[in-house]
Amino acid sequence: MLITEQIKCAQRDVEATLNRYFEQPLDTDQTIKLATHYSVLNGGKRLRPFLVYATGRMLGAKHQDLDVLAAAIECIHSYSLVHDDLPAMDDDDLRRGRPTCHIVYGEAHAILAGDALQTLAFDLIANHAFDVPAQQQLKMIATLSKASGIEGMVGGQALDIAATNTAVSLIELERIHQLKTGALLNCAISLGALCATDIDEHTLLQLKRFGDAIGLAFQVQDDILDIEGDTQVLGKPQGSDVAANKATYPAILGLAGAKQKAQHLLEQALHALAAINADTTELEHLAKYIVERDY
Repeated sequence: MLITEQIKCAQRDVEATLNRYFEQPLDTDQTIKLATHYSVLNGGKRLRPFLVYATGRMLGAKHQDLDVLAAAIECIHSYSLVHDDLPAMDDDDLRRGRPTCHIVYGEAHAILAGDALQTLAFDLIANHAFDVPAQQQLKMIATLSKASGIEGMVGGQALDIAATNTAVSLIELERIHQLKTGALLNCAISLGALCATDIDEHTLLQLKRFGDAIGLAFQVQDDILDIEGDTQVLGKPQGSDVAANKATYPAILGLAGAKQKAQHLLEQALHALAAINADTTELEHLAKYIVERDY
């Protein structure tokens, strides 16, 4: 199966899990329910859920356990996008070709929808009966909270804001994206692995190295697409990062240098997978897709 078809399978599975939650009779205000549902079903690529599924499958985890973790990490990712799009942050009107949450439901409900998605992620994990020991389930919650918090995604976003209109070094830029983008991608891999009943430290280390590499590669390619991509394909205005004077890899390395950086990171990712004693085919295809995609 082509990697694009595998990603679509992950999309269908995680969206079915999320829809089951929102189809329940929830004791809440109808507008916030609609805004939250709108925000999480936003037409995304669902790469983080795919990483949960692919890693878990590779290590023999149960699919119903992976469904929960895929939904949880997508809740975190979607909440971050809702807040990123707000006028006080990136001030975007479009997200993947659709009006952003605050455009449809207003700023107050967009803030609350992001808050709701963040807490829902941990609600889903805490209340599922996983086929692994409780200590492993607790580690899932700890891993996701660390990756999404002040030492992870939120910290990376803060560094990114501080770097706007400021000259930063390549090392500083990599630190921003190791946290802003890489932390959650790496977390998805870890969550999939934590669903397995028998996981060794060597495999976890190589998966971490793989995650570090594709996390940066993903952002490098995003920066390249901000210059070369098409607004209709990207689902957001082409050149928005340049217009906002954000720190990017092409700005520091040049466009050709950024493309070389992406290829180098791909090589690092594949090298890490080669050291794992399992069928890493899906993850290999995903790594190649990250640096070859056009949106």
